[in-house]
Amino acid sequence: MTKPRVLFIGPLPDPVTGQSLACQVFLDSLRDTHDVDVVNLSKSTFRQGVDSTSRVREVLEIVRQVRRRQRAADLVYFTTSESIAGNAKDLLIYAMCFGKLGTMITHLHGGAGMRRLMRGRTGLLRRLNGFFLRRTGANIVLGERHLDVYAGASPSDLLHVVPNFAQPELFSNAEAIRRKFASTAPLRVLFLSNLLPGKGHVELLRAFQSLDATTRQALRIDFAGGFESDEDRQAFLGDISAHPEVRYHGTVGGEKKQELFAAAHVFCLPTYYPYEGQPISILEAYASGCAVITTDHSGIFDTFTDGTNGHAVEKQSAASLAAVLERIVSDPSHLEGIALNNHELAREQYTTRRYNANLLAVVDGVASRALR
Repeated sequence: MTKPRVLFIGPLPDPVTGQSLACQVFLDSLRDTHDVDVVNLSKSTFRQGVDSTSRVREVLEIVRQVRRRQRAADLVYFTTSESIAGNAKDLLIYAMCFGKLGTMITHLHGGAGMRRLMRGRTGLLRRLNGFFLRRTGANIVLGERHLDVYAGASPSDLLHVVPNFAQPELFSNAEAIRRKFASTAPLRVLFLSNLLPGKGHVELLRAFQSLDATTRQALRIDFAGGFESDEDRQAFLGDISAHPEVRYHGTVGGEKKQELFAAAHVFCLPTYYPYEGQPISILEAYASGCAVITTDHSGIFDTFTDGTNGHAVEKQSAASLAAVLERIVSDPSHLEGIALNNHELAREQYTTRRYNANLLAVVDGVASRALR
């Protein structure tokens, strides 16, 4: 039997982002059952939008490739953008695939940026996107809190919720988690995400710096991830140089990433990033047996409950973060129970097996309607 042909349009590592990682995980699974052609949307920078003439040329080449390759495809899987410039590229891609829209599955890996874009004052982008989205085969979002992003643009029967995942190698076990929490001196706090404006790393460092010396010495904070520029990286290294309790590990993966998660008691992502969706790093923290500190931003509270999975803090508030750090240092006894609960939750709901199966069910549903 001939495999269905899928044109896969999305960013792949490198660089590693939540979106590119999710795309790679699904692509690897999709190739087992489908004949896949790939148009890679990755950029060499973390900056959103089109910020150079070379990127304009790259986008035009992407659109040209999509136009040519979609002709041979039975289905199109397309991960959408959230910036205005990125959405302009998406609209061109929709136009190039107009005859295939009924077989297109769109996947929104963010949420906050697209919500802002779709609620613009004039409503022009909502109408333009809606013109295409109501003609697609399916539109996927990460959680219930993102369903309203497409309100008035996509029919509800085309919307599907598929939550993110944690990678298999990051899953710990209950015995190892208990062993980790047998010693909380120092209390290990991990920030693992690209260190971009809005991710909250600056507020976490300021919160730490505001603590008294005794509390600071009871903590160790590990930062890992990439920066937008070398200037940002050097400035951050300068800021932490006076604090031996704070370490920066660069961009990590593989064994180093596993080691950092396995050693951490608490994972902290106090994000207000404008293009945030449902951070994979939080689900990885669950799998690794960490309590979590985060914010009520974008779709995070689809997978996080304050007091059950950890502690919620106010956005852009070093004072709110400092208060939680003081609390968990003074009484870390409740963290083990939270970490064990998070680990079990990840095992039940946030595996790559479940993620891929949910996405394949949407793809197969579109195929069964469009190709019969």
